[in-house]
This record gives sequence, C-alpha cells and structure tokens, in this order.
Amino acid sequence: MYKNILVPIAADHDPNTAAALNVARALASDGAKITALSVVEAMPGYIVNELPEGQMEKTMAEVKAGLNSDLAGASDVTVEVIEGHSARTILDYADSKAVDCIVMASHRPDITDYFLGSTAARVVRHAQCAVHVLR
Repeated sequence: MYKNILVPIAADHDPNTAAALNVARALASDGAKITALSVVEAMPGYIVNELPEGQMEKTMAEVKAGLNSDLAGASDVTVEVIEGHSARTILDYADSKAVDCIVMASHRPDITDYFLGSTAARVVRHAQCAVHVLR
C-alpha cells in the first residue's frame, strides 16, 4: 500500500506508540520505509541563551537514545529526532522526504483543542499525503 510511512512520536513516548507502529506495518508495502519521528519543541532565543551550551543537542540525543531503546526490537524502523514546532515540523519533514502516509496517535479532543487545535488535527488539515489517526 504505502512505501514511505512517517510515525510521529511524542517526546514523552505516548503509550500508543506500539499501536501506531503496528498500523504502519500493516499499511506498508513490501520494502517500505517506516520512520519514527520525534520533534523536540524549539525554544525562543532568549531561553536558549540561558541554557548551558549544547543543551539542545544533548536533549535531542537523549530523546533519540530513549526512542532507540524503546524500539530496540524494531529493526524495520528508522528513528529521527529534530527540533521545531510539532505540527509544522512533521508536515515539513513529510514533504521533504516524500512521505506517502503519516500514522499518528491522538488523544481524545477536549475543549482546548477546539480553540487551539491539536498536533494531529493540524497535521490532518494540512498534510499533502494520507494521514491515519489512532485514538
């Protein structure tokens, strides 16, 4: 079905991660590429200036190590960690890597989602490819 699948994973390692990866595998054609992507939220410059030098790189390395540890048995999944705004970064990554399907978990919407919108809702609205959302 799909040849290049992106599975965005929250830095707190959402408990639905395994389910999202299983859905990605079910939707994948033979030889498909599956990428687990975690986005470390970008911080404003005035905050970054107060952090110890190299802190963002260290944080990103820790997130990647955690994901690699969580996905240790998943040799069919490539792990990527990048910095940015969650929804926009997921969409930009998907466009730049010619992703043909995004599989992501979502929480049940609450009142704040109707005013601000969740990451999943933004991805669904703006993605240029198929999006499969798990609840």
